Parts: sequence; C-alpha cells; structure tokens
Amino acid sequence: MTEGITPEAAMRGAGFRPSLRRFLRRSERVARACGLTPQRYLLLLMIKGAPGGSERSTVTELAERLQLAQSTVTELVSRAEEVGLVEREQSPADGRVAHLRLTDEGERRLGRAFASLAAERDQLRATFAYLDES
Repeated sequence: MTEGITPEAAMRGAGFRPSLRRFLRRSERVARACGLTPQRYLLLLMIKGAPGGSERSTVTELAERLQLAQSTVTELVSRAEEVGLVEREQSPADGRVAHLRLTDEGERRLGRAFASLAAERDQLRATFAYLDES
C-alpha cells in the first residue's frame, strides 16, 4: 500500500533539500573565511556544544556525534591540535581518557564563524517550520 501525498506537502518536502544545501555551502564558505576547514568547523562546534555544557569531548564521543570512523576523528583532532585550535587534557578519573577542549584561538575562530551564520540558521529554522505545516 502506498500513502498519498498532497501537492502542498510535496512542495514543502522538495523545498527542503535546496535550503539545506544552501546552508551547508554557506557554512563551508564562512568556515574557510574564518581560517577553518569545514571539517574543523564541525569539530570545534561539536566540542564547544558537547552535551551537558561541558565544552569538552573525547575522540570516541566525537566519532559518534560526527558519524565518522574513530581513526578519521583522531586524525582530524591531531591536525587541529597541531595548528593550535584544540588541546588535550587527561581525565583525572581515568588516565586512559583525554578530553579535548578549544584553545583561545579555536574559540575565536569558531565564534566568528558561528556568529556569521546566524541568518542562515534562522532561514533553516524557518524551513523546518514550513515543513511541519499541515
């Protein structure tokens, strides 16, 4: 059995993909203008926006949140660390665990990029609201 779809619902659904793609493309351009690769922007955002407001994360947590292989995240973290955007601190509870946090430079670049994307986030929120209309 197939479910019917109204033309209005199809139009809302069809409009979502270009809106999302525009948001992603603009995010990539802004990240580069702020001295970040798109991947580093996402890495910094995921660390800063860690659940619970801790502003720190582990490689394992980042791999899950970014939906990337742990080896890929390890390499991304190492490169961000080399250029001074993140730093590691050993967990006081478990010496095998290193928590990642942003350096002052990482905070500065992420803050600049994030602020530059405010209008795009608003537009994407409006697109989601439009999708939910009945």
